[in-house]
Amino acid sequence: MKHLAAAYITGAGVFLPGLPVGNDRIEDHLGRIGGKGSLFGKKALRWNGVESRHYAMAPDGTVSHTNARMCALAVEQALERAGLGVGELGMLAAATTQGDYFVPGHAAAVHADLGGPPLEIASFQSVCGSSLMAAKAAWNAVRTGDHRVAAACAGEFSSRWFRPEFYEGTALVDEKHRLRPEADFLRFTLSDGAGAIVVEDKPRPGALRIDFIDIVSLANRFDPCMWAGAPIETRADMTTSWAHIGPRAAHEAGAIALLQDFELLKRVIRAWIGVYLQKVDEGRVVPAEIDHCLVHYSAKSLRAEIVSLLQDTAGMVPEEKWFSVLREKGNVGSASIWLMLEALMQSGRVKSGEKVFCVVPESGRALVGFMMLEAV
Repeated sequence: MKHLAAAYITGAGVFLPGLPVGNDRIEDHLGRIGGKGSLFGKKALRWNGVESRHYAMAPDGTVSHTNARMCALAVEQALERAGLGVGELGMLAAATTQGDYFVPGHAAAVHADLGGPPLEIASFQSVCGSSLMAAKAAWNAVRTGDHRVAAACAGEFSSRWFRPEFYEGTALVDEKHRLRPEADFLRFTLSDGAGAIVVEDKPRPGALRIDFIDIVSLANRFDPCMWAGAPIETRADMTTSWAHIGPRAAHEAGAIALLQDFELLKRVIRAWIGVYLQKVDEGRVVPAEIDHCLVHYSAKSLRAEIVSLLQDTAGMVPEEKWFSVLREKGNVGSASIWLMLEALMQSGRVKSGEKVFCVVPESGRALVGFMMLEAV
């Protein structure tokens, strides 16, 4: 049996397109449904707590960067910070909610933009949790000895989902040109960008050793909570997906848009907490040993819900140890955990021997991932 060596995150990179967009400019940037302002937008912004975000699409529809290009730029920065060049990379794992194409995979597009020599690739398509899926592939590639250097990246180009033409003329907009909250919330919550990490078989100054990455799916218990590709009432019926009814009929039914079920989300949050507390009970996670806690929550209201559920349990990590960039950089889906980790690593706060705990819940169909790191 092959010995599994230690593997280390030696660099992290981020790319955010364009200038920051404040709350007062979101609708002017994305476009107004039926030419009217949103009735739900201000409430969504109070819930999510985001004050600034970035978009790769200009108000006139001009695209500044593809998803693949943003990922490639994040990987380049991560490699540079690790003191490496693209030519030293042996494996690339790429994650996203939706790549630039349906086919081929996202990792191929990122590799094409990144350049460099032939290398191993792996694509992961999910929602936020796809970041840790890619990270685990990169980690395993290094610790098995298959590659000396691997990179994991995650990117989102959410704004292209949110143009008025995605909704107008569909069942999601009523006769008064009001968009259903299931879609409107996401327009004011998600934004664009990419993040990446480099994993090596030897540490460098400031490196973080990966102790474990655990990913738990609860899809056997829940319908999709965040999805695109099916009408609301048939989202769990794979025989009525957009492909079976055709793209035009799917658009008219509102099946192409990205949607969120708020009521189901409340139940999914409790399921995430249950998985985490089981890890604590098993001794896999020891809250008292955690020095920095990076939790990807899509909105500050969800953070409050998570804290309220954990407050009186043995699993609570004191909030003064939590670290987030949601307010200033936005919710960038699968890339969010790398935005947080990059900011933490660049801050100089992490000292040798300290533990960094990363939590990535995914509402897609109820998944949660955990990553434990230790500064060397």
